[in-house]
Amino acid sequence: MWVSVLGVRVSGDHFNLTRYGGLIMEKWPNNRAWLLVLPVFVIVAFSAIIPLMTVINYSVQDIFGPGQSVFVGTEWFGQMLGNERLHDALWRQFLFSGLVLLIEMPLGILIALAMPKKGWGVPASLVTIALPLLIPWNTIGTIWIIFTRPDIGLFGYGMNKLLGIPFDHTATSLDAWITVMLMEVWHWTPLVALLAYAGLRAIPEAYYQAARIDGASAWSTFLYIQLPKMRGVLTIAFLLRFMDSFLIYAEPFVLTGGGPGNATTFLSIYLVKIALLQFDLGPGGAFSLIYFVIVLLFSFIFYQALQRVGKGGTV
Repeated sequence: MWVSVLGVRVSGDHFNLTRYGGLIMEKWPNNRAWLLVLPVFVIVAFSAIIPLMTVINYSVQDIFGPGQSVFVGTEWFGQMLGNERLHDALWRQFLFSGLVLLIEMPLGILIALAMPKKGWGVPASLVTIALPLLIPWNTIGTIWIIFTRPDIGLFGYGMNKLLGIPFDHTATSLDAWITVMLMEVWHWTPLVALLAYAGLRAIPEAYYQAARIDGASAWSTFLYIQLPKMRGVLTIAFLLRFMDSFLIYAEPFVLTGGGPGNATTFLSIYLVKIALLQFDLGPGGAFSLIYFVIVLLFSFIFYQALQRVGKGGTV
């Protein structure tokens, strides 16, 4: 059905803009397909906004019991920002995330470059590489507890008895850090490798043919063809790994419980100790919001920096 409005013919499906009365009109596309995605947006908004509002409510109140609370404003935020243990956990978290990224990103790229490009080895290597990603996070910690035990663990027993190097992640801070780092690298490097491999497979063969004609070395091919073409997927991998490592909880909690002492007490573990073990919901809510802002801020900074590098600029 067509309706004429000010010389413009409007249908129920689209806006058919034609030259009429000196006016040039354009087609108005049908966006009703977005209605199919609307339920997903509603569910995500419902599941995200309500917990966030609950945390905000806790962060500005001093809660004594059910129905008993006093509004304290920003008192808990000031207390958390001046907390030395939070500062220690924050620097410990930055150190951990930085070391993880420095190891996982180059290692994942090297694994992707070494993977076969065709034949039966492709599915076999993809399945093998992806196996650590299929293991539940809390199970990862249990596996590494057994693996690094000095008496029966393959790694722990080998270090202590075969190599003669004393190793016990439950008693020494350095050993605990080494164990947590090895566990994290083993668990999540496959994600970087798979993303890098997908980026490599998306490079047209014509680029490699041109490189061979020009006599480019393997290093030049990687530096000027493969690495620039992988920049998009590597940006995604970098941001995902930063956020995941900065929010890590289950693996180190099961493996070390934040110890020995506070050696592996990262921000998430410290937050759980405040909110659940001490049941300080007000400070815990304030800490949660501070934690959220830190992750959001640094993810935005990293994204902008990587985008500038991707466009040929400088950080």
